[in-house]
Amino acid sequence: MSAKYRVGVIASGRIAREHGRGWDECEHTEIVAIADSHPDAASSYASDFKVENQYSDYREMLDKENLDIVSICSWDPQHAEMSIAASARKPKAVLCEKPMAISLGEADAMIIAAQRNDVKLAIGHQRRFYSSWREARAMIKKGAIGKPRRLWSAIRAGMMNTGSHCIDFQLYALGDPKVNWVMGSVERHTDHYVFGHRVEDRCAGIIGYAGGIEGVIENELNDTYEVGAHIYGEEGMIVVNDNSLRYMNASSNGWKEFEPTDKSQHGYGNAFVDQAYGICRWIEGDFEDYYGKAEHGRAATEIMMAVYESARVHERVSLPLQTRANPLDVAVESGVMPVTRPGVWDERSFLVRGEGMSWLGKK
Repeated sequence: MSAKYRVGVIASGRIAREHGRGWDECEHTEIVAIADSHPDAASSYASDFKVENQYSDYREMLDKENLDIVSICSWDPQHAEMSIAASARKPKAVLCEKPMAISLGEADAMIIAAQRNDVKLAIGHQRRFYSSWREARAMIKKGAIGKPRRLWSAIRAGMMNTGSHCIDFQLYALGDPKVNWVMGSVERHTDHYVFGHRVEDRCAGIIGYAGGIEGVIENELNDTYEVGAHIYGEEGMIVVNDNSLRYMNASSNGWKEFEPTDKSQHGYGNAFVDQAYGICRWIEGDFEDYYGKAEHGRAATEIMMAVYESARVHERVSLPLQTRANPLDVAVESGVMPVTRPGVWDERSFLVRGEGMSWLGKK
């Protein structure tokens, strides 16, 4: 691979710096432009990553820079709008941060926009590049713990924030199976937002995967903080937390530790760098089974929306999900889940520059 792909980054916050590190350390990519509505943020990013061109309007960047790859690192409510706009300019690939969208309808619109413009759309569930995650998937596929029966994930974080990685791990470890149904329970008494969109105070869900496998997710219910899952099989068990894995089966003689091949002093290891290389390989046509395809991001989004929908309609919800809007928004706005402790608050307000407390309603 000899090509040098031109990358444009939209938004310059914390996750944009992780994307930037990935593109910067990949020998086949070069960040040529940054777009951010806040000039100081754009200037700081440009200085740190030696980016020549800065824009306050991301559409101007898309129109002028002849980009090969667009990296979308904005807050969640902007993902669909920006991905659709980027795809309309026909780059080779668009990488959008997770969660893919804040409704199933938005996720589908993103996929349609990419397909009609022949653009490869990737979603930033970068942990799929962890060696421990790949090992868990391989172990299950070869039957190391027998038939998996149940997966349990619990995290002291919101479902659509870090909790989305737990759902994505369950899907990935099982080989991205079909999901038949979801049963969800949601607590929301405060007017709680994250990254500018409504979220729950707490929630739990049961996911009915094909083959009779069930997954359990818990968010903000206890002090556990594990990005992964406990996987219980008929002949053993696997525990994955971020890029660590241990397992026990009939032949292991107790717990065994898997040694990751991609250790790093950095918090995310080499995941963002491997993600960048993976997108380049996907563009070149030699990575057709790219880990972070939009269809996988959509699957995680559908499960999260189904948890909200189940709580809204008080029943087990069969998939494919028919509700295209965000069911939590519908539930709150229709009075099914009234706010009993008024006062809008965004748990990521500390990331907003200037006098604002949220990006709620901003474009």
